[in-house]
Amino acid sequence: MNPCVTADEGYCEISFAEKVRLFSFDYLKCCIYLASGPLPAAAFTKKLYSELVSTSQVLEDFLDFHGAKNNSQWYCYRELAAAVRHLSLGGYSQKHIANRLIFYDLPQTEEFSDAGRKAAGFVNSALMKLAPVIINEAKHLNIPIPEHAFGPEDFPGTTTGEMLPYSIDDESKDIQKKHIVKIASEFLGISTRFDQLGLYEPYSIEEIRQLVPVQVNEVAIRRFEMVVHNLQSSFDTYVIHGGFRFGDRKLKQLRSHFSVVFHLLQMMGRLLHLYERHLHEAGYKNIYKQVQDRLAALVDPDQLLECTVNYGLYYACHYLSTGKELAREILNENIERGRIEVPIPQKLGFHSRPSLMVAKIVQYYGGQVELVIGADRFDASSVLDIQWAGGKIQKENIERVNFEGDVRALKDIEILAAANYGEDTMGKGVPLPNELKYLR
Repeated sequence: MNPCVTADEGYCEISFAEKVRLFSFDYLKCCIYLASGPLPAAAFTKKLYSELVSTSQVLEDFLDFHGAKNNSQWYCYRELAAAVRHLSLGGYSQKHIANRLIFYDLPQTEEFSDAGRKAAGFVNSALMKLAPVIINEAKHLNIPIPEHAFGPEDFPGTTTGEMLPYSIDDESKDIQKKHIVKIASEFLGISTRFDQLGLYEPYSIEEIRQLVPVQVNEVAIRRFEMVVHNLQSSFDTYVIHGGFRFGDRKLKQLRSHFSVVFHLLQMMGRLLHLYERHLHEAGYKNIYKQVQDRLAALVDPDQLLECTVNYGLYYACHYLSTGKELAREILNENIERGRIEVPIPQKLGFHSRPSLMVAKIVQYYGGQVELVIGADRFDASSVLDIQWAGGKIQKENIERVNFEGDVRALKDIEILAAANYGEDTMGKGVPLPNELKYLR
């Protein structure tokens, strides 16, 4: 039996000092490489970020298991590893965007590409500043420094001048319209919910500090990241299995919009975690404040916030907004259309409440629906349009009207009409059927 393995425990009895050396070894080799001199942007490949992520994470977990969060000697070394991990995760997401941008087929990406390079520059600069400090901290803790470092040959980029032949035709995949409709509708729903975080021009650092973390924070961004990731997964599973190069251009452009948003949200989530957990709240103990100040001198909190908000949030809003028109176009090309005839609201007609209820139903599904009165057609997603129609209905003493368009919305409009559009004959609100609980 191996002498380091006990019969009853089944694990290797190695001292803390030896294990911290082992768990630090490749991590420190990365740090020596980063500290070897100013590295060009091309040196920061996905493989380098991945190595930094994996080595810093196992080290951080090891230190946490042994109580480094509550030890004044080891706390700084642990916090430095956490900073490296989250910066590297953010850098990996940004590198993915940069590598894939040529395939995304998005319009007018020059400014986005330039802003992305600046964001990557901030992350890379911070990692290079952290590296020599980490090495010195390891020496202070008597952790042996590796004799040899990694080199650029250990971290090749993922892109080459070659491309594998396109030999699987994703056009032959059975594309079901119901999945396309569902995904386009969900994209519109996410875009609408994201409007609460809407940013359509750069903010000053003072405005950003008011925004983060009160409105824009890791929890909120991770929530959106999850729903966008689910959207992308559904698309890849049920719509188009292949890559970006061929196939239905509109569908792949729509995927590009939510894919780039997903990776921006990934980056934002990591940077916001670093800010909120390690740079913003120092805690009540002096050692926490001292380490926070050291980290802030290496990773400028204001630059991190500007990168997160004026790059990440700004362009996430931009691509969600610009993708709306495309999503609506795809949705209306694939929805099942129908026609219903329903009574008008009794006895007050299409005044504010019933008009709003109908418009909310149409907006919820995102497909086109029109209120039809003779030769006249009104946009049923617009409260104002429905109220204009209400004037014609009242003038001509019409009792029943037609709605045409997305059958999903028509079904719910029928339910609403059966409940007199959510009000009694005096115009007071009444409880809605369970099927319409999303209107409450």
